[in-house]
Amino acid sequence: MIEVKELRKKYAGVEAVKGITFQVAKGEIVGFLGPNGAGKSTTMRILTGYLPLTSGEVRIAGHDLLNDSLQVRRKTGYMPENTPLYTEMRVKDFLEYRGELKGLSWKHLRKRVPYVMERCGVDSVAKKLIGNLSRGFRQRVGLADALVHDPELLILDEPTAGLDPNQIRTVRELIKSLGKEHTILLSTHILPEVEMICDRAVIINRGRIEASDTLENLSKMVHSSVLSLEIKAPRADALAKLKALPGVAEATVQREADGWLLLDCAAKPGGDIREPVDALVKKENWPLREFRRGKASLEDVFVELTQQ
Repeated sequence: MIEVKELRKKYAGVEAVKGITFQVAKGEIVGFLGPNGAGKSTTMRILTGYLPLTSGEVRIAGHDLLNDSLQVRRKTGYMPENTPLYTEMRVKDFLEYRGELKGLSWKHLRKRVPYVMERCGVDSVAKKLIGNLSRGFRQRVGLADALVHDPELLILDEPTAGLDPNQIRTVRELIKSLGKEHTILLSTHILPEVEMICDRAVIINRGRIEASDTLENLSKMVHSSVLSLEIKAPRADALAKLKALPGVAEATVQREADGWLLLDCAAKPGGDIREPVDALVKKENWPLREFRRGKASLEDVFVELTQQ
């Protein structure tokens, strides 16, 4: 659905996007992540035709962005971070107007507008002025606008920004349900949201792609195996011997009480330290009352890949 090859974008001699390459397959929900200033929004605006690229190649649904930009726009629905809405218009009138701008016939609009209003949960405010709506309803109107021409691809930039927890949950569930019918490229700073919604993630940092993979595989790129264990042992001795194990990257004490230590042992990337840690505990005859393995969160991956 999205094919990006060696994409570059320069502003007054400063290269904001530095030859990035990635793909998004049809039917996927992909998180597009990066710190502020990484080139995330620039890339999304290029994909939607809002910004010209400096060099490279972009294809959307098989259409070349430079040579067939109108078809690319027809195939793409875009919801920017600060959704531009005409606050003096009523919701239904606004969506009909936007549908006309996107080339829909009146016959098509009569069916499509009620459908997207119901799907996005704004049918109850169809006759209200957009300026009188809450932030949550405005976000949903913006999403309905992106959907009104039934695009194959949805590009959403911070769709839950500024919403309260209840509104975030509502919009999140809506996006997840839309993924059954549309390919979605989602940018957000709420990383647990990506873990709940997305199939894959692309991480961009300082204009370059740092990683592009499934969330499961991304978790293996950093200290992916975090082993928690509670043992009764001398603190210094336990830490020294755990850190000396070949696969252990770090060992830290989380809690200490009555001689019991609750420790977290982080494995080196891609490693599994359960067997060597278990063997050490048995060898040292340390009493054990907890032994469990966790995985690196997407936040752990993001921080490790993008920190200075």
